[in-house]
Amino acid sequence: MALTFDLSAPALGPWRAGNTGTEGVWHFDSGQPGRHVMISALVHGNELCGAWALKGLLESGLRPRRGQLTLAFCNLEAFDRFDATDHDASRFTDEDLNRQWLDERINAGDTRERRRAAALRPFVARADWLLDIHSMHEPSAPLLLTGMQPRNLALARTMRSPEHVVIDAGHKDGVRMRDYGRFGLPDGGGPGQGGDTRSLLIECGFHGDPASRTVAQDQCVRFLAAAGVLDAAELAHWLPGWQQPDAPRQWALEVTGPVVARSSGFRFTEGFTGLELIAQAGTVIGDNDGEPVTTPYDDCVLVMPSTRQARAGVTVVRYARRRPL
Repeated sequence: MALTFDLSAPALGPWRAGNTGTEGVWHFDSGQPGRHVMISALVHGNELCGAWALKGLLESGLRPRRGQLTLAFCNLEAFDRFDATDHDASRFTDEDLNRQWLDERINAGDTRERRRAAALRPFVARADWLLDIHSMHEPSAPLLLTGMQPRNLALARTMRSPEHVVIDAGHKDGVRMRDYGRFGLPDGGGPGQGGDTRSLLIECGFHGDPASRTVAQDQCVRFLAAAGVLDAAELAHWLPGWQQPDAPRQWALEVTGPVVARSSGFRFTEGFTGLELIAQAGTVIGDNDGEPVTTPYDDCVLVMPSTRQARAGVTVVRYARRRPL
């Protein structure tokens, strides 16, 4: 079934140049002590909600009261190719930018995404807190991805939204920006530990759903407040209407493993959209080239099921255990 792409691409206009000498990157320093906070968007060129949120932050004239704020439109080359009738084609140019965040890959500089990562790397490396804004291939409720570090899970709890928080170990095809450098280190303040760093990846909903823009804006306000860049009252003044009601509750979804397609022929047994709770272990949920795909335990949650890019080696769904956060 074709999905309607109702969210238009923002005209970045004067915001495209940045003020740092690196295209698409803006930096503001309050001159006061505080955290260096970074919000990134367009890591994938077809994920428009974050671009709308960053454009709104810039248009508002918001400036940090404490610490520093960096805003980055990341994969502008991919974004320039955006076509609502074929939105997957503008996800990246040569390869997925959100799988390149290992110095060896970045230093190779042999693809456009790796060269762009090299340009962005100094800003990511200097940031203390990072919010990376994304959206999804299929319609689904928002998901906040924390990685495995308890400090990120604690931040998700402090933010009080969205309802579903995913504890995941990363991606098998490469390191995400969220896990680069200090962000990927374990909790603690000593050498080789993460200290005060925090990093979250928010999946705001389907790429083309205008509601994803509302989620992105809400998450920006909550993140900036939690980081102490501005007080809640100041954020409400600069960004009226951005913060939405708190989630009625929050669930932690601990990912236990992926289902990887053997070919483009992978099929689900029904139209799963994500966050389905499958009560009984052994329930058949799909067919992987003739092999039934079954849930591994009772009360298994399906995270981000999608066959849109199914081919050999691609993850089509993740299994998770659910508990109150």
